[in-house]
This record gives sequence, C-alpha cells and structure tokens, in this order.
Amino acid sequence: MTTELTYQDFEQEVLKSEKPVLVDFWASWCGPCMMVSPLVDELSEEITDVKFCKVNVDEEQQLAVKFGIESIPTLLFFEGGKLKDQLIGAVPKAQLKKFIGK
Repeated sequence: MTTELTYQDFEQEVLKSEKPVLVDFWASWCGPCMMVSPLVDELSEEITDVKFCKVNVDEEQQLAVKFGIESIPTLLFFEGGKLKDQLIGAVPKAQLKKFIGK
C-alpha cells in the first residue's frame, strides 16, 4: 500500500517513521512517472518492512522545492528520519528493489 503525502503530514509519515520510507515524487502528466508508479505499488505489496509513499509535485510544490526535486520521477529513500539516497528517472523493478536494499 502506498500513502499519498501532503506537506502537512510529511514529517509524521516520513521523518518520524519507525520503518525506512521510499518517497516517489511524480506528476500525472509525466510518462516515466506512469511507468514507475505501478512498480512502486507492486513493491509496496511485496515488501512490508519499508513504507511506500507518493508526492504529487503539482499538488505539493512546497515538498518538491524543499527536497530540490528538478526531474521526475525522483525517488527518495529515508531511514531514521534522514535522507539516505535518491534515484532519478524511470528504472526497472529490479533496480528499485536494489535501491531500497531488498
């Protein structure tokens, strides 16, 4: 299951999460985002010890600016409330799994 994030709930859902968190920054008009989004959804069903979240950059521009998102899709990986890694662009599912250490 993926959680849609807003600026208001980002700190609680991501920075204060007990689990590591993958955040997918996307937009509905972005072709590569539409390729990555279903993969993120699939992984959210397969991997239960990571939280999966999405941020629509058109609706949550404050978050996109806060994290310097210039290209989408951008995936950010947080652990212990800290940004650990980022991945930009459409990638295959196997690479996504490797990115989150699974």
